[in-house]
Amino acid sequence: MTPPVTSLTRTHRPPAQTPAQTLAAALAAALADGDGALDVLRTLAPADRRDRFLTLLAIYDLHTAPLQVVGDAARLQGHPAVAELKYRLEADWLAELELAWVEAGALSDAADPDRVVKAMRAVAARDRLPAAYRWLAREASWSELVDFLALEGGPDGGFDDLVAVCQVGLSGSAKLELGKNYWDEMGGGDPDGVHTVLHQRMAAALRMPHIPRDEQPVEALERSALGGLLATNRWLQPEMLGALGLLELQAGPRCRLVLQAFDRLGAPADAYPFYAEHAEVDPVHGKDWMDKAVVPTVAERPDWGPRIVKGAWWRATVNLAFFEAVRRDLVGESSAA
Repeated sequence: MTPPVTSLTRTHRPPAQTPAQTLAAALAAALADGDGALDVLRTLAPADRRDRFLTLLAIYDLHTAPLQVVGDAARLQGHPAVAELKYRLEADWLAELELAWVEAGALSDAADPDRVVKAMRAVAARDRLPAAYRWLAREASWSELVDFLALEGGPDGGFDDLVAVCQVGLSGSAKLELGKNYWDEMGGGDPDGVHTVLHQRMAAALRMPHIPRDEQPVEALERSALGGLLATNRWLQPEMLGALGLLELQAGPRCRLVLQAFDRLGAPADAYPFYAEHAEVDPVHGKDWMDKAVVPTVAERPDWGPRIVKGAWWRATVNLAFFEAVRRDLVGESSAA
């Protein structure tokens, strides 16, 4: 069934390209053909940033997507040509993120737990309520609300799997806190309370369209890919701890604005529980993540401090780029900030 065309997909529909022009298409074809076809990837480069992130997302699917989605191609996740391509694309992306971090003059020497927490909270306070969310609460039409949420994917899309990966190798208070956080994602053992189930119920209530990746803005692709970057690179665990903590610090206030939009527009009852749950519990999760995961981890490993802050800054930066793209296309350049 063809998904509905929304105002966002009309705005962001990429220029027509033949499959031979994209690295993402070449990867898809090679994965379908099997081992012998993958070596061609060694000589190919992405056509642009969109092609880079579409390719990386397809590679991350091999590592983290449900097996019924990726099928037999999952066995190729460790193929040398795929691993080489992943490494090459990520190296370029990480160099860009690092350059932006340095140019921003962000706090990079925080090795003391208290300074790390202060720096994390400062990053979280930066545009905690982006103009797009304020517009959503006060002005957006019903179709604009649905379009926005279809791309947003929830304040912490895929958080359950990410926090499960992030706890690997941790110990003590940090591991317990991430475990408690994961159990909350699982609805405390109640299948109807699992956050993914709540999101599915909300999407059905809103008749939310599925927007294919190749019709999403490049900022949305980068935002989605950051989770894959962190989850599939063991050495980026400190940055992952910071990025996930940033989500917990920021989600609550944003979810409250979504609920205001629901009230204003008369959303159905099943739309509420997902955002209501996050509006209520995420501020508590954010504090606990700082006090029980970040502080003891930095106390034990001071060299992780700057990297935890960096991961939070990365997530905030890709988030803000995404929300600005939404603001530009749904809110309009002339909308009041």
